[in-house]
Amino acid sequence: MKSFTKVIIISIACSTLTFFLFNSFIQTSENNYKVALADDNVPQYAVNTLSSQRSINSTSSLPDLTFSANKSIDAVVHVKNTSIVKDSDSWALQFFYGDDSKKKVGTGSGVIVSPDGYIITNYHVIENSSEVIVTTNDNKEYEAGIVGYDEVFDIAVLKIDSDSSLDYIFFGDSDSTLIGEWVLAVGNPYNLNSTVTAGIISSKSRDLNEYDQKNQSFIQTDAAVNFGNSGGALVNIEGELIGINTLIQSMTGGYVGYSFAVPSNTVRKIFEDILEYGDVQKGLLGVRGVALKSSYSKQLNISETEGFYIDEIEIGFGADMAGLMKGDIIKSIDGFKINRFSDLSGYLSSKRPDDKVKVSFVRDNKIKTVTVTLKKSSN
Repeated sequence: MKSFTKVIIISIACSTLTFFLFNSFIQTSENNYKVALADDNVPQYAVNTLSSQRSINSTSSLPDLTFSANKSIDAVVHVKNTSIVKDSDSWALQFFYGDDSKKKVGTGSGVIVSPDGYIITNYHVIENSSEVIVTTNDNKEYEAGIVGYDEVFDIAVLKIDSDSSLDYIFFGDSDSTLIGEWVLAVGNPYNLNSTVTAGIISSKSRDLNEYDQKNQSFIQTDAAVNFGNSGGALVNIEGELIGINTLIQSMTGGYVGYSFAVPSNTVRKIFEDILEYGDVQKGLLGVRGVALKSSYSKQLNISETEGFYIDEIEIGFGADMAGLMKGDIIKSIDGFKINRFSDLSGYLSSKRPDDKVKVSFVRDNKIKTVTVTLKKSSN
């Protein structure tokens, strides 16, 4: 009887212990699982199905571009340029065969930037025009007048008169844009009105030819741009104008992955200058030189490989008055980093005579900063 009682007591004790241990194990596992679900470091696919994972990733990694498209599409117009061209300038041919003048029609895009009808486009879109017709996104046609233009930056300003207030795009700050930022190109490629394509900013301060003496400083994007997009809008995800789409670089003449836009800060300055002064006001720093790279640095026997090396100071200009010297290396202007000549020319293209800029430069391996007043160009 005593043995039987011992067996019963031991069995009960073992069962109780087993039950206790099992409960403890289950509770701990549940807690750990809950922690795993709440831990941001645990990949989503660890607790979700494959289809759920795709859904989450697609909504979290891609921005919603519909707001930007809706905000900008009605402010981008179709521009038709009719010009008169001659097949021959020969007086004799015209005398014997009659006037050989022909009408040539070109098309492009434009961006309304004010409710009263001011439009910005490329100069090459309206070059040599005898008539410019603008068609808005609601299919209304207007004859446009040419207010002014700048051939160097390929920007022109048009004006149309409307009985009602027009949709327009606000200028954004192109200097604050970032490589990798999402953008939309809005225009009329191949006469396909109101076309929107998306991409990212691929590069900034892009000079397509360092040796052509032109102050090019484009925003480069991979948003698809084709014939007819010239003069159209490059906008950010807020629907702000950050550039005017101007050209593509291609071996075939069609889009191959690169497009280029004039930055909005430059465009806005040209627009305001034309309206206020009738032409573009150019502010000069008063320096000549070269953008540094490894080969130039070796020739100059200096360690710096980035920045603008001053080789000559123009007497009487702002750099001379502020004490800059030959051999100084400009590293930034107003905090804007200068690595290439296009960085320097691009930033200064948004400035006017008498504007003051803070120039940081290297001299004797030390960083110094001076304030320079820009002078009026003699051109």
